[in-house]
Amino acid sequence: MATDTRDRILDALQDILVAKGAGAVTLESVAATAGVSKGGLLYHFRSKQAMLHGLVGRLAEEAAAEFAHAQEAGTDVVEYFLETSFPQSDKELALYWSVFAALRGADELGEEDAALLAGVFGQWSKLLTDYIGDPVLAEQVRLVGDGLYLSALAGLPRPDPELLRGVFQRLRDQVAQARS
Repeated sequence: MATDTRDRILDALQDILVAKGAGAVTLESVAATAGVSKGGLLYHFRSKQAMLHGLVGRLAEEAAAEFAHAQEAGTDVVEYFLETSFPQSDKELALYWSVFAALRGADELGEEDAALLAGVFGQWSKLLTDYIGDPVLAEQVRLVGDGLYLSALAGLPRPDPELLRGVFQRLRDQVAQARS
């Protein structure tokens, strides 16, 4: 049951960050949104910073599952990365958006959290470079994927599907050439 309460608290934190921004996050507002007492919240998270740390941890866990999937035998890492460059669900979109909202108030995130987030983004660079073998091309692929993801987070319209297929195909062709 404790895990359910902890998850409800993190969900509430995420909802507040997305809807109102980091300035609206207080222990009281998160407790009320989660439907727990302030004491119940403090049982799971001793401070606002501890809640944000929990949210960053949630993001890192989800990213670790993606990395594991990308590294499975037979998985084309580039294809997987590009195809998942758009948030796959509203929940995923909300999670990343809330973390970026928290980052705007970076004084709330500790050095450990900043390093964890940097590690999440850096892991894609490593996986792509290891798979492609060309660090410049790997960086190009990562920048395209990150740009698509950040555009989705910002609510920008998706690129024309035909144009996007062309961009992906050109990258795939370059990757195939680099790997041969």
